[in-house]
Amino acid sequence: MIYKFLAATLCTLLALTAGAWAQNFPNRPLTMVIPFAAGGPTDVLGRVVGARMGEILGQQVVIENVGGGGGQTGSRRVADSKPDGYTFVLGTVGTHAQGQTLYKKPLYNSMTDFTPVALLAEVPIILTVRKDLPVKNFAEFVAYAQKNQDKMQFGSAGAGSATHLGCVLLNYILKTNINHIPYKGTGPAMIDLAAGRIDFLCEIITTAKPHVEQGTVQAMAIFDKERSPALPNLPTALEQGTKDLIAYTWNAIFLPKGAPADVVARLNAAAIEAMKSPAVGGKLAALGAKISTPNEMTPQYLADLVKSEIAKWAVPIKAAGVIID
Repeated sequence: MIYKFLAATLCTLLALTAGAWAQNFPNRPLTMVIPFAAGGPTDVLGRVVGARMGEILGQQVVIENVGGGGGQTGSRRVADSKPDGYTFVLGTVGTHAQGQTLYKKPLYNSMTDFTPVALLAEVPIILTVRKDLPVKNFAEFVAYAQKNQDKMQFGSAGAGSATHLGCVLLNYILKTNINHIPYKGTGPAMIDLAAGRIDFLCEIITTAKPHVEQGTVQAMAIFDKERSPALPNLPTALEQGTKDLIAYTWNAIFLPKGAPADVVARLNAAAIEAMKSPAVGGKLAALGAKISTPNEMTPQYLADLVKSEIAKWAVPIKAAGVIID
């Protein structure tokens, strides 16, 4: 009988200790791992969001850029971290969905090695073409690409990047097999597109928008369900007769697996509050990001999204035979 009493007492003490610990979280700086080099769109978003989350949580959110492996290296660093809430990763569609099929041996399992916290935003991809390509809209581009696919080339920020896989999806839907030219980043690819050395680029709206507005490239369509306020005159591919051409990157917060529910809830609440701020949500929306609604920012929504995105992207990746060792 006494053993049962002692066991019950121990469980009660542990529960009280865990509850008190969670209430005191965080009591020291946190680390947001951004699994890409500094200066890119994911880094920019992470620094803006991280700064505001730090103010809300009352502790600094330190940014740690851990590039390599298409974002897998930095994500693995978080998967291997202690699940106490102090280290989390700003994941993307590439790190937590596309990479599960793209890489022959992924460094982790996106659905079992992480605890979903919150989806922050989606950033749609738009189709940009060289300004002298003889097309005026997406329907004309489709006809031109299907007729001239053997002579055309598209660029990307690198093999396996969101820009690459956006065009892989385009190729898959149009039933074309256009040659891919990988670059070391979006900058060089956009320079060559503006110079007419490649024919098109599937780029996220935040980085493509300035080039479209300057007239150095043409924008044909946005790969989303609706137009973007950032480029309101740019029709969707759906409007122009092509179904299922939905391609974007997204950014979300993940903790290591086994993170305490109270800590997940605390970080989730901070993320939601941060994204409501005009200094964060307003700034990112002006760049073309679609800020997630509170319903879309739940951990369960993010878990379901990862599962569905892995399945969605596996189809065009396998069809194109795009595998990275």
